[in-house]
Amino acid sequence: MIVYEATKDEFLKDVFDDELVNNIVSNYNSKIGRINEREVRSWDNSMQYMYRVLSDSEIPKDAGVAIEFKIPHTSKRVDFLISGSDQDAKQSIVIVELKQWESVEKIEGKEAIVKTVINRGVRETTHPSYQAWSYAALIKDYNENAQKEEIQLYPCAYLHNYINQGEQDPLNYPVYDYYIEEAPVFVKGDSGKLRDFIKRYIKHGDNKEILYTIDKGRIRPSKSLQDSLNSMLQGNREFVMIDDQKVVYETALHLASDAVRTNTKQVLVVEGGPGTGKSVLAINLLVEATNRSLVSQYVTKNAAPRNIYATKLKQNFRKGHIDNLFVGSGSYINAPANEFDVLVVDEAHRLNEKSGLFSNLGENQVKEIINASKLAVFFIDERQRVTLKDIGSIGMIKKFAGELGAGVSTVKLESQFRCNGSDGYLSWIDDVLQIRETANSNYIGTNYDFRIYKEPNEMRQEIERLNKKNNKSRMVAGYCWNWVKEGKSNTNVHDIELPEHKFSMSWNLDNSATWAIDEKSVNEIGCIHTCQGLEFDYVGVVIGDDLVFKDGEVITDYTKRAKTDNSLKGLKKMLKEKPEEAKQLADEIIRNTYRTLMTRGQKGCFVYCTDKELEGYLIERVRDIQQTYEENEFFREMPRVAETNEKYQS
Repeated sequence: MIVYEATKDEFLKDVFDDELVNNIVSNYNSKIGRINEREVRSWDNSMQYMYRVLSDSEIPKDAGVAIEFKIPHTSKRVDFLISGSDQDAKQSIVIVELKQWESVEKIEGKEAIVKTVINRGVRETTHPSYQAWSYAALIKDYNENAQKEEIQLYPCAYLHNYINQGEQDPLNYPVYDYYIEEAPVFVKGDSGKLRDFIKRYIKHGDNKEILYTIDKGRIRPSKSLQDSLNSMLQGNREFVMIDDQKVVYETALHLASDAVRTNTKQVLVVEGGPGTGKSVLAINLLVEATNRSLVSQYVTKNAAPRNIYATKLKQNFRKGHIDNLFVGSGSYINAPANEFDVLVVDEAHRLNEKSGLFSNLGENQVKEIINASKLAVFFIDERQRVTLKDIGSIGMIKKFAGELGAGVSTVKLESQFRCNGSDGYLSWIDDVLQIRETANSNYIGTNYDFRIYKEPNEMRQEIERLNKKNNKSRMVAGYCWNWVKEGKSNTNVHDIELPEHKFSMSWNLDNSATWAIDEKSVNEIGCIHTCQGLEFDYVGVVIGDDLVFKDGEVITDYTKRAKTDNSLKGLKKMLKEKPEEAKQLADEIIRNTYRTLMTRGQKGCFVYCTDKELEGYLIERVRDIQQTYEENEFFREMPRVAETNEKYQS
């Protein structure tokens, strides 16, 4: 969708007559919605500069000009496009990303990231060249007409208020060279250079025909994207499917084919507990759907799984192409009906009602996802709801599917690929945490390594030792400690402190996006938000004072949660209005949090409890287990329980 389109001469006339901004605002209001004054001012300013750049007789009068081109299936808009053909009669579009910036700070260690003033505050954002390049890549990857007609895209950025700072200019710092080469950046005083860049590719006008072509183009993944994803997946053994994963996979693809062929709407609900392979299946579906030229995205509320899977799939493929496939659950507020062929929703129990930073946008994420897709696949485990905002449920999915006329299919994943394939351990944890009574009160399987530590430093040392093998062991904790280190550079400041044991560690604040795979992360403690949906070989869990044992029962205490924890945000108000329901929800969230943390380990889970009564209860539960140790890979290394009772229970 294009907010404003004209020939070059029509654009120059609108600017000269002071009619351009009025036309843009009018079109914007009718096509997209209300516009804020800041955007209007930026248009007015930037278009004066583009007026000067295009006031050149060598740029064809009938070259196409578009302002605010909305990239399909995203909320992103390209600022300025000029269309025509080059000296070899190849169809061309120059993409200009316009910025009002006056200053920039370079950022080391983060690909294509800079700091600048945005909305009166200094914030990290993408380098302008990267932004322009990624928009061009997105159009090239998904616009069928751009691919079929072989339309050439030439991105650049224009910072008309920015003064070049010479050799040490942070905007041109060497770390950004790749993207600057792909999308040159022009600054104040470079209007002549930008003009020459445009004239290099726009020799002949097209009377807006090429703009019309891409605006009306069907959205389909490009062959190059399909091939790249396919080859990445083949080389990554972590995403190999087996058993009932394959059954569900084929069911989903069959539904996708039917939905596209018959132009009907379908919903597939995939139930599965921790370790049943939901995420492996989700990634395989994303890749195969893309490979079949179906417009697809992988969707989660939690950013951690998206970032990890995108990082694993990127390898040597450039960042922007893969990032476009991994999106947040609030991305479909204004999406047209059936814009996507397939949306694969992982951790669907984490979906929220409202979207946005202040939870004030949209109606309901479940409804918006179903509306935006021909097939929506929801992977869900209702026992992994860990915040008050989590509203994803099978009942809600079925409700909105019915309202939107979608057929509903439900399948289950039963096979266990975590906790050494032990369904018994998962049932035992539910029984131990008193989430539900199970038949597994004294059985966790033959070779799962479960230990209770009385000394947290010993648990940490063991996790660090195991992590040296393959960087797949981590420390995690319940949300009972504030983020006191945030914004502090002092390395002696820690968030989680147990003074009686001289134990101290910090939350994973600096690298939450890739904490699960960064090598230094073993020195930090993860929380539920950075590890849900992910797995490790071994996990060490610190259980805080929000889970205790009293009078023969496992009790939760929401008042012991950290003040900085947003999981129970809104509970005080709910306690006044619906006290019993509020207490029940808080209890469920705390138990689910520890259930999730204690099922992240494929080979073992180690536990330290701040409440000594809970520690004693767990020790008694472990003593009751009839377990064979011969298959335990650490049998020869680790002393038996009787010899080490004062240190830990295993």
